[in-house]
Amino acid sequence: MRHAGFEQDVNEEGNPTQQRWKIERQDKVTVDFLIAPSLPDDQGGCLRNIEGDFAAVIAPGLHRAFQDRERVSLRGKTIVGEQATRDVWVCSPGAYVALKSLALRWCGENKDAYDLYYLARNFGTDIADVASRLKLLLGYPWTKRAIDSLKQDFREHDGVGPRRVAEFITGSRDDEIQADVVGFITKLLQICNVQY
Repeated sequence: MRHAGFEQDVNEEGNPTQQRWKIERQDKVTVDFLIAPSLPDDQGGCLRNIEGDFAAVIAPGLHRAFQDRERVSLRGKTIVGEQATRDVWVCSPGAYVALKSLALRWCGENKDAYDLYYLARNFGTDIADVASRLKLLLGYPWTKRAIDSLKQDFREHDGVGPRRVAEFITGSRDDEIQADVVGFITKLLQICNVQY
């Protein structure tokens, strides 16, 4: 990626981020690097140094994103303005919900909460499409941890999940957004037959 022109991104304080790299041409593209745990002391959400200036976030359950996946066709302009169409593998909605739930638990980023809500609200024809994919993963221990996190973080109107979604969208609390978030995640868990 270095040869393609990628370099470390910076955080809100202007400090370099080892786990997020960027390239800026006509537009800016950022890439967050993740790695599955492979050492006994690995903790989800922590960084694993790979090179002096390059790291990846340890993400338990990451291997499922490569097993529970879908091929999609992308069409548009490349970073330098060329027209292109490419087929790429992406994480399925079930694995995505589980991984984002765990990411919110470990890292607490507002964007992780928003990404969960956005997918639950917009994937397929309705929330049952997301739930049907998540149900396929309920037998795995990391999915159980993810469901527990969803129940804890999205149950209350002022809980971590709804508040962080509202803050991501508006920069502050928003009762209407927070109520919508609770409603969607509650419905997702009910369809999955998870006790809420």
